[in-house]
Amino acid sequence: MNRNKKRGGGGGGRGSAPKGGGGGGDRKGAKKGKRQSFKEDPFFTNESKKRLKYDEDIRSDESSDDDRNDAVGSGEEEEEAAEEIIEETPGEKKLRLTKEYLKRLGEHERKKKEDEDDDSDDEIEKEGERDSLVAKVLQQQQLQDSGRLRRSIASRVQKPEATDEFRILVKHRQSVTAVVLSDDDVRGFSASKDGAILHWDVDSGKKEKYQWPSDEVLKSHGVKDPLGRATKHSKQMLALAVSSDGRYLASGGLDRHIHLWDTRTRQHVQAFPGHRGPVSCLTFRQGSSELFSGSYDRTVKIWNAEDRTYINTLYGHQGEVLSMDCLRKERLLTVGHDRSMMLFKVPEESRLVFRAPACSLECCSFISNDEFLSGSDNGSVELWTMLRKKPVCIVKNAHPLLAAHKDVEQKDGDRVPNGHIESYDCSSTYSWISSVTSCRGSDLAASGAGNGFVRLWSIESESNAIQPLHSLPVVGFVNSLAIAKSGGFLVAGVGKEPRLGRWGLIPAAQNGVAIHTLKLLSDTNKL
Repeated sequence: MNRNKKRGGGGGGRGSAPKGGGGGGDRKGAKKGKRQSFKEDPFFTNESKKRLKYDEDIRSDESSDDDRNDAVGSGEEEEEAAEEIIEETPGEKKLRLTKEYLKRLGEHERKKKEDEDDDSDDEIEKEGERDSLVAKVLQQQQLQDSGRLRRSIASRVQKPEATDEFRILVKHRQSVTAVVLSDDDVRGFSASKDGAILHWDVDSGKKEKYQWPSDEVLKSHGVKDPLGRATKHSKQMLALAVSSDGRYLASGGLDRHIHLWDTRTRQHVQAFPGHRGPVSCLTFRQGSSELFSGSYDRTVKIWNAEDRTYINTLYGHQGEVLSMDCLRKERLLTVGHDRSMMLFKVPEESRLVFRAPACSLECCSFISNDEFLSGSDNGSVELWTMLRKKPVCIVKNAHPLLAAHKDVEQKDGDRVPNGHIESYDCSSTYSWISSVTSCRGSDLAASGAGNGFVRLWSIESESNAIQPLHSLPVVGFVNSLAIAKSGGFLVAGVGKEPRLGRWGLIPAAQNGVAIHTLKLLSDTNKL
């Protein structure tokens, strides 16, 4: 019995083993149940539900966005395509304009050849001839731009008729001190003694005024406090210069700073301090952002408008620097009250000194890289070359004061023979040569004074002579001149007072920018 019980117990034990095994299964089941309870924990259950709900919301949003995108996708693609077409870099624009220009040249030559020879069938030969002609035209233009080839414009200027005269394009409150033209001759800029800087269109005369920012903004742009007894910066402008790309406009005046403006927005962007006297002249080097400034402190400073930094200072003048000019080469031409004109070779850090004969030079202008023009306070216009330290040609009494000698008649179409008649009064301040300029890359030049005329000159390089062309009447002091690159018109900054002082007054003058159209004979060699 006992054994049976034991066996039975054992059997029961063995029989219970499955139960125990079942119990073990229950423990395993309990473990599985624990895992299931872990998964069914409210924290994780809620997170998974939230995550599922969030995924469903995203899917629904994506489906609705897809529907909307399908509705407006084509419109956005069209807008993006339009923006891609409109927005282009300066390099892409230059390439596009160059291709269009070459295409126009090719079309012009193709039509010309068709008119000359309609029976020729050799199209390949025609294409080669057109390409060679286009290359020749481009090479000629490159030589003209670099100053190695001079255009003949002076001989094509027709004599003005009685009805042809200066007309006021833009008015200023006070005397205009500076006038400059953009490289494309479409826009112009002018400044006056009241501090006004105007931006105007050559064709329509529509003007826009540059607004001076507040003193706080000027200080943030680099303006220093006034020196000496002055408690406020003077806004009187004496000089202007515009970069070749037309992006930057530089102005200078009595506040001893060079102010840099963005011509696209007409906003003040930077001020360059450093000069210890009024800034009297400014110029950009052609094809670059290199800016030169001259001052009453007898120094010339070099700046970079793009980087807005100071580069160097040039010394040499023993008097106030009054005028300067620069072409594509790194050569700067300056004149000062020390009766000298200097040609600075910037890379070599050297200079050539040209002495004026017993007079003070007031203004200067490059004709080419090796020739330049100047005007003096004794009424003379001088022609200089790199080969001589003295003028190769002097036109004395270039602007005689005819009002003081009404009984004297001018002959040869208002032309003073050789510019020299002793009976005319040229000692007056009204006969001082206040401005000279030249048409870039040509033989046409102009000079202005306060005697009531702007005179046009022909520069003859072979004979080293200055021949008078025509006299254009204008009332007032001609403080600044600019000739269009095409030679089609001339602009003059006119005022009742001289640019650098008040030692003269012409009450009948009108302060402003005057323009005069120059009629040119057709050039047979031009396409």
